[in-house]
Amino acid sequence: MPPSLPIRRVVLYKHGVGYFERRGKVSGSETLHFDFKAKDMNDVLKSMTVLDLSGGSVSAVSYDSTKPLEQLLQEATIRIPDSGSLTALLGQVKGTRVRVRVGREQQVEGIIVGLETLPVAQGETAVHRPFLTLLVGASLRSFDLLEVAELTFLDETVRKDLEFYLATVLSSYKKDTKRLSVLTAGEGERELFASYVLEAPVWKTSYRILVEEEQKPLLQGWAVVDNTGDEDWVDVDLALIAGLPVSFVHDLYSPRYMRRPVVEVRTEAAAAPVIPEEGYGTEGEQAVFAEEESMMDDEMAVVSMAPSAPRASAPMRTFGAVGGPGGGSRRELMERSASVKTLTKEVGDLFEYRVDHPVTVHRNQSALVPILHRPFEGRRVLLYNRTTREKNPMACIELKNTTGLTLEGGPVTVTEADTYVGEAMLDTMKPDDTRFVPYAVELGCVVSMEDRTEEGPVFRAVVSHGVLVVEYYHLRRTLYTVRNKAKRAQTLFLEHPRTGWELKDTQEPAETTDNYHRFKLELVAGGTEEFTVTERTTGQRSWYFANTGLDEVRFFLQSGYIDERVAQGVKKVIAIREKVARLGQEEQRLNNERAQLFKDQERIRANIDSLKSGASQRELSERFVTKLNEQEDRLEAIAQELERLLSEQTEAQEEMGRELQELAFTADLGTPAAGKRKPSP
Repeated sequence: MPPSLPIRRVVLYKHGVGYFERRGKVSGSETLHFDFKAKDMNDVLKSMTVLDLSGGSVSAVSYDSTKPLEQLLQEATIRIPDSGSLTALLGQVKGTRVRVRVGREQQVEGIIVGLETLPVAQGETAVHRPFLTLLVGASLRSFDLLEVAELTFLDETVRKDLEFYLATVLSSYKKDTKRLSVLTAGEGERELFASYVLEAPVWKTSYRILVEEEQKPLLQGWAVVDNTGDEDWVDVDLALIAGLPVSFVHDLYSPRYMRRPVVEVRTEAAAAPVIPEEGYGTEGEQAVFAEEESMMDDEMAVVSMAPSAPRASAPMRTFGAVGGPGGGSRRELMERSASVKTLTKEVGDLFEYRVDHPVTVHRNQSALVPILHRPFEGRRVLLYNRTTREKNPMACIELKNTTGLTLEGGPVTVTEADTYVGEAMLDTMKPDDTRFVPYAVELGCVVSMEDRTEEGPVFRAVVSHGVLVVEYYHLRRTLYTVRNKAKRAQTLFLEHPRTGWELKDTQEPAETTDNYHRFKLELVAGGTEEFTVTERTTGQRSWYFANTGLDEVRFFLQSGYIDERVAQGVKKVIAIREKVARLGQEEQRLNNERAQLFKDQERIRANIDSLKSGASQRELSERFVTKLNEQEDRLEAIAQELERLLSEQTEAQEEMGRELQELAFTADLGTPAAGKRKPSP
């Protein structure tokens, strides 16, 4: 069996997969074997491509079943126990033709009859030894099994069963490994290509920034790659892809079955013999029922993953790695310590780093691969954000990506004047993007802050449908006091939160982010700088004229929220409202009186029912009846008055509604100035 094709190319992605290419030589119709982890089989079946590059063909690709070991062994016709394996095996293959070599030269062909244990004398004792009995021609011959030097199975079926059993047992030692076999067809020696996609660790990046006076900062990038597979990567072509292409897991490895309908065979009870009647003719029909079943073959789709686009025409040569013997500055040592040869190119929305030299990473090992060594446009600045640190700004590198490459996010180690000064995290950067890379707290600069909020004057008043709405400004002033205790001038970028308020009487920010205004301040050595951020937003207050009093009307008129016409209309509404209130009071009084009359009538009727016959009782009864008549007259009068009051109330409320709807006014009070009235006293 030829060895598996060696890995020649590895492409690692940022979303947890790797693309692998294998190339090698095959002769004739050899079968190649690849071992994969069981969890990777779905990815392999989804993406594997096999090509014969020399005119041959790939006849089939087979792979291990998903059945568990116990079930596979049950399908074998042979069982071999852990102890006594040879005698147990020969006992199961009775009737098999074999060739036996006893000693050095004697060879005998025969059919296995069986095994038996016979006593053999050794000195004064007898030892039981196994003997193999063969049918040789027409005679039976027995051989001491311990003296048999070689036994060959001449039966092809038995030999294949034994090989299957042993291969299945061997696979159990690697329970998570599945074998995939590629059957080739052709003549002579040919070149074979295979590629597939597997789950792989995400490749990572880390950077080093060297800051020196009067020189551009130097950026060095390294890629961290991990080989977690069971095979070494020896002199492979390594490429790293930045981006997030679509990838998913789909179960192609597990057998898939379709539920089919079950059709019962139609049966009838046995018929008893009958005597047909005599007739003049016979008609009969016979129905024949036949059923056909069609079997569907599952077709495995192999998705081809094409190789990447050709390399860039001219490799970009820079230098990397830190330290080394010999004189020179740290920058010079970094430049001559290790050569960085990385080909880079855009691949759609992706970006590819291809290392221009063979890379070796042994199994279960990781490696640092240099991918970048270039100067860039940048400088040391300060960045203050109160949520990051309230009292001090952060020392940062203002990094503009002038390398021409897409920089993947990763940790950054910053060195200044041959000294380690801090670390930072870098987000993914496209070419010409600018980022602040904070790496240390600047204790030589102190920031204090004071917030003050006030309510501004009214700048607009609108009357509509009986409602007065006034609009005014909320003002918020934030005073930043920055003390630069360092002996050098510094540039500070101050981040002020964006809350949806409008900047007012404040310098334009140098730039704006999603959540912050970023202002630029130049700090002199040992000096103090004050900076005020003024913001404003609008607020509203409303009054419903149906509930407004005369004092409020006078205030609105004096403040300019309404004019004289609206004021007169509101006063008329107030007068109508007072009339409605008086009518309501009168209605309440009449309802109370009516309720009292109802109580008195109940008491009088109870007294009448309790009177007995007699002259005195009759006189009192007549008095009660007269009182009831008077109360009934009053109740009728109250009912008429309540009806009148209800009619007057309805008319007054309708009139008040019409007056409110007719009130309309707009007062544009202009830009607020000192002395203007605020929304409410």
